[in-house]
Amino acid sequence: MNRSSQQRVQDEIDRLMQKKRKEMTTLERLRLFQLKLYQKAKQEKEYKFYVLYDKLSLGYIMEQAYKRCRANNSGPGIDGMTFKDVEEYGVSRFLEELGEELRTRTYKPLPVRRVWIEKENGGKRPLGIPTIKDRVAQQACRLVIEPIWEADFEEISHGYRPKRSAADAVRQIKENLQKGMHEIYDADLSKYFDTIPHDKLEVALKERITDPRILHIIKLWLQAPIAEEDGRYTGGKRHKKGTPQGGVISPLLANIYLNLLDRIVNKVGGYYAKQGIKMIRYADDFILMSRHIGQESLERLHRYISRMGLTINDEKSKKVNAREESFDFLGFTIRYDRSIFNRKNRFWNIFPKAKSQKKVRQSINAKLKLIGHYPADCIPSELNPIIRGWMNYYKIDKVSYTQVAFRKLDNYLRYRLNRYYNRKSQRRSKLYGQQAYELLTREYGLIVPYHNSGTRPVNADRRK
Repeated sequence: MNRSSQQRVQDEIDRLMQKKRKEMTTLERLRLFQLKLYQKAKQEKEYKFYVLYDKLSLGYIMEQAYKRCRANNSGPGIDGMTFKDVEEYGVSRFLEELGEELRTRTYKPLPVRRVWIEKENGGKRPLGIPTIKDRVAQQACRLVIEPIWEADFEEISHGYRPKRSAADAVRQIKENLQKGMHEIYDADLSKYFDTIPHDKLEVALKERITDPRILHIIKLWLQAPIAEEDGRYTGGKRHKKGTPQGGVISPLLANIYLNLLDRIVNKVGGYYAKQGIKMIRYADDFILMSRHIGQESLERLHRYISRMGLTINDEKSKKVNAREESFDFLGFTIRYDRSIFNRKNRFWNIFPKAKSQKKVRQSINAKLKLIGHYPADCIPSELNPIIRGWMNYYKIDKVSYTQVAFRKLDNYLRYRLNRYYNRKSQRRSKLYGQQAYELLTREYGLIVPYHNSGTRPVNADRRK
């Protein structure tokens, strides 16, 4: 962290400390606590934190943990309890009871409910859903330990980190391409979340955390039994590897473990630095970039991965020359295209890959079939989250090429909505016989994916 970054952190700490504690919001108290942890970890690289567990049950941390879990609003765990149930029971009562269990160390996580979700390639991947109580406990732990590891994480890591996104990774890729790093090795880790070795992860955690109570509660979450769809229970203490995708703390643990690889590749004066090779990583997806990537470099990478107890899927991993062929990363297609204005000029074209564009259209179509009978003023509130979420993911500052994909989405919405509401079966709808898309965007605040100057902003959500 450079001097200006250190000064910004100190200025924020000073600003928050000027407030009296009773005047601070729970969010401000959490922010102050996290900044102090971050600053300590950044300034003392070898410092080990040995008293953290008692912070998990602090009121302001528990409150913020619940709010963040509530914002995600995912489904119930094995106990069937929903957030609505918690609110009927009483949030304060719920948090007080959980806090007491944590303080007295009587807290025990319940089994994780496993569901299977479709993958783009037609397969399925497992998703583990803890109970709400377990999610809140995990979130409280994450809020406490994440700032410590944020001080250690490398700049090449972008996934599941505060104020970082896939767009940041893509910007970094474009910068490297413009510097002549055209040779790409796109690596695919086989079932990464399911294969993280618990013993080696614990060693990585102990680099910074020596509080045995924190290490123990993390082990409890890692060893929680899996409730399969057929009623069987698997895992438990017999499991020596894996962290459930869907667990609140799992992405942080995944980053902590792969930070070992980040440090190896990113080491100043190390082997990869001497070869001019850089890595860009988003969770378990990463690529190597250089002017030339030799076979020895790849063999070293495979050996490091193998020592970590992980496996690279050779069938899905490949080396490409980006000047000669396109490649996909994090849902983007990156291609060296010729300009339509001057065929001699070429540029790095970055846009949502075709499967992603198809998927958002399918999501809109499926939602429309469910809400077609809704009043006109309710349609935007159902469609906007799909449109906004997709656009927010693919919107990259200073890279305008994604606007082509946004225009295609705009055209699809216009065609689909107008056609849908002009069918005979929709006569009862207020939108029947009209230009439904124009009416919904103009009068009811449906997001316009593509707009020229003079039209209202993309993220407008205006209602009349």
